[in-house]
Amino acid sequence: GAQAEGCSPIAQAFKGGRDFVSPVKPNTIAKSIAIGNPADGIYALDIARKTNGNIEAVTDAEIVEGIKLLAETEGIFTETAGGTTIAVLKKLAEAGKIDPDECTVAYITGNGLKTQEAVQGYIGEPLTIEPKLDSFERAWERAQTLDRLEWQQVLV
Repeated sequence: GAQAEGCSPIAQAFKGGRDFVSPVKPNTIAKSIAIGNPADGIYALDIARKTNGNIEAVTDAEIVEGIKLLAETEGIFTETAGGTTIAVLKKLAEAGKIDPDECTVAYITGNGLKTQEAVQGYIGEPLTIEPKLDSFERAWERAQTLDRLEWQQVLV
């Protein structure tokens, strides 16, 4: 399971070994999954434990990094819930909780265009070109010479 740290009542219960979920006040960029009192929280805990699974939470900064990772490696611009999924997957892999030889599927269904404001302060303005082939070719050449850009928060 994956939750944003700013709204992680199920992950907190899982980590604390509790069989109940205490409601929290959401405070995260991942608005689509900011459910402070999830109706199926106890069910999620039960399933995770019965299947030897995990429920983890990540910070908003890790969510942005998850969005960035998916965009750079797969060309998919996901919204914050998808960024949460990728960030938790990365965290679990780094902790050795996911076998690198097993097949792992991550369902990413939300488009990043729905939550652009979540990454607005981390990326610059998009490149604008003239609607001409030579303008595109110049931009393409420039893009090929750039290293991967670091996403750092900037004031807008």
